[in-house]
Amino acid sequence: MNLTVASSIHAVRAQVKAWREQSARIGFVATMGNLHAGHMDLFRTIAPHCDRVVCSIFANPLQFGPAEDYAAYPRTLDADIDKLQSIGADLLFAPTVQEMYGSSGMSDTKVSVKRLNNLYCGKLREGHFIGVATVVCKLFNIVSPHVAVFGEKDYQQLAVIRQMVSDLSIPVDILSSPTIREKSGLASSSRNQYLTPAEKTTAALIYSVLCEMRKAIEAGDGNFNDLEARATTRLVCAGFSPDYITVADAMTLLPAQPDTRNLVILVAARLGKARLIDNVTVTI
Repeated sequence: MNLTVASSIHAVRAQVKAWREQSARIGFVATMGNLHAGHMDLFRTIAPHCDRVVCSIFANPLQFGPAEDYAAYPRTLDADIDKLQSIGADLLFAPTVQEMYGSSGMSDTKVSVKRLNNLYCGKLREGHFIGVATVVCKLFNIVSPHVAVFGEKDYQQLAVIRQMVSDLSIPVDILSSPTIREKSGLASSSRNQYLTPAEKTTAALIYSVLCEMRKAIEAGDGNFNDLEARATTRLVCAGFSPDYITVADAMTLLPAQPDTRNLVILVAARLGKARLIDNVTVTI
């Protein structure tokens, strides 16, 4: 079946309504476009759980800060459509800012998952996760999916969406898809293209450091502060500017305690023009 491309909320709702009347189960993949291998894996993850797959491509201005790269964010719609055709997506929703937020391009109503907003990337990128929660809530209301999938690379984002769905009783099952990595271990990301060839080689150190921390914890090292400090030093010496590297409770994202058994190691670091995030989970 050919991919249908829609730019209006009305058209998406009409198509999804017709599918639902045929008892089809609707799957949803929300993206900002510039699709890469990580995005393609989202479609492979959700395919067994639905009959029709809807994708959105929308660079959401609400989740970019004043000094961030909204205007420069790569927009590759034609190439993205080719990839969606090849993966078997059924419907693409590619709205304008005005279609999503009206003539002002803003939204008077915002969704805030307060506790998670104030941690890690939320603390450093003020308003970012309010923008994420607001647009995802709006997209869920437009698409009305039965199931949606988000990548584990954006671990805090995944936690925000899961908490929002739970708190607001949104009838959507949330799946997660493992982080897709390049051969070097670097997590796939649209922002990797900001890296020079030399920086891209250096960037692979992030995953190496995470794996070393996980190995140390699994071997019984419970001095998380010391592990974080040594990891930070390694990244700084390699040319990174780390925003944070922390061992957290995988469920709450609060700093891990000595008796915490399900952990996630979260990192955000700048290298050249790129801000890179990654994580690994640990069970002890």
